[in-house]
Amino acid sequence: MENIKPLRSNSFKKSNVINLEKGKLPPQAVELEETVLGAMMIDKKGIDDVIDILHPEAFYKESHQAIYSAIYTLFQNSEPIDLKTVSNQLRKDSKLEFIGGDFYLIGLTQKVASSAHIEFHARIILQKFIQRKLITISSEIIEEAYDETKDVFDLLDDAEGKFFEVTQGNLKKGSEDAASLVQSAIKKIEEISQKEGMSGVATGFTKLDALTSGWQPSDLIIIAARPGMGKTAFVISMAKNMAIQFNHAVAVFSLEMSSVQLITRMISSETGISSGKLRTGSLEPHEWEQLNVKVKNLTKAPIFIDDTPSLSIFDLRAKARRLVSQHDVKLLVIDYLQLMTAGSASNGNREQEISMISRNLKALAKELNIPVIALSQLSRAVETRGGSKRPLLSDLRESGAIEQDADIVSFIFRPEYYGQTEWDDDEHSSCEGQGEFIVAKHRNGGLDNIRLKFTGALAQFSDLEEGFGTEFQSKMNTIPESAQHVNPSDAFGDDGGEVPF
Repeated sequence: MENIKPLRSNSFKKSNVINLEKGKLPPQAVELEETVLGAMMIDKKGIDDVIDILHPEAFYKESHQAIYSAIYTLFQNSEPIDLKTVSNQLRKDSKLEFIGGDFYLIGLTQKVASSAHIEFHARIILQKFIQRKLITISSEIIEEAYDETKDVFDLLDDAEGKFFEVTQGNLKKGSEDAASLVQSAIKKIEEISQKEGMSGVATGFTKLDALTSGWQPSDLIIIAARPGMGKTAFVISMAKNMAIQFNHAVAVFSLEMSSVQLITRMISSETGISSGKLRTGSLEPHEWEQLNVKVKNLTKAPIFIDDTPSLSIFDLRAKARRLVSQHDVKLLVIDYLQLMTAGSASNGNREQEISMISRNLKALAKELNIPVIALSQLSRAVETRGGSKRPLLSDLRESGAIEQDADIVSFIFRPEYYGQTEWDDDEHSSCEGQGEFIVAKHRNGGLDNIRLKFTGALAQFSDLEEGFGTEFQSKMNTIPESAQHVNPSDAFGDDGGEVPF
């Protein structure tokens, strides 16, 4: 259970003034509070049913908050919980006289005979607390709305953030002590061990998942490349893997391509029918049958696409909160970062604007506790540089803050794009039909260059089979003929950029 930061005293003052003016008392269930506390002191089962639902501030009476805090302290220390141990803990906390002494505790235990229905009672107490919190937040918003010095968009964002916290049942957290954090960490390690080492959201790319243990909650991941390298193709392949193979909900914010164009790419990848044929609709009868059968998995996939152009960081936060709340989205993808705007916070300096956007993306990842992936363009220095065209961290476009804020910075590199037929670090290995996912910064893990198979006609990345570089042509025989013989413009534009279909 997470510790909850107590409401600010001035918040209570504002709320109470408004309530007194209306002649109303705040929502409360004092009798149920007494019943729950009494049941927890006489029946261990009652503790197990309630401890993950309630927190001290959920109780209306301050004396009940103190009693529950004492019970929770005993629970954390794995000590017995009964009338005497709770009384002793309250004495240690110098709160026994405050709550009314042993006489009050005895009265609580005499009001119940068992812990029957205690979970139902606890949820009513929580509902009353949420009602009180909503009243407090609404009072604050009303007062701030009268303040002419407040930016209206900042006010909207702040209001939505507060309501989102209530929706999640996870109000602003205070600091946590080492003991509770160690317990949380051990519990997470135990959960990871049951998932065979996959602590994050699996991507479906074997070597990448082995390196990262999946994309980790609260991480900001930057995937950068020059136009035409396949940034969108990579995240679309990944999103499809996550949604279809692992049933993880994924949200894609596409600022460059329309939602129909993106889903068409997924259809091409899933069915094995070239994007060129899908664009023109010139499918053979067996391909129509193939389309109708293989697209069924995609129709059931929990993928959400938003193609709002020039999306501001303010709008993104609002939409992301709703998607996480309503659909339990496990990953956010932004395609791509340089097309976002800072909204009302823009000051005309593009580098500072990008810095502000990247900071907010990292803050959003932490707030929602999910990984956020942002695609990014690289500077033209890659094209003008002699020798190897493999991208470097210094090639990130417009702001060094992107590298600073990101937990993982990665690049997509396809030597074939520059006319190379062999890898520059292995002259005997063909690079045809391959791409490299370069992990150049990894805050919590190692670095690596991971080679993947790339099928341009399907705009698809997939795991690279052993020996693929030396047996490229034989592998091509497994790809449908319609996907092999395709004009390069089916996958990429005349300018080398990715073409939206």
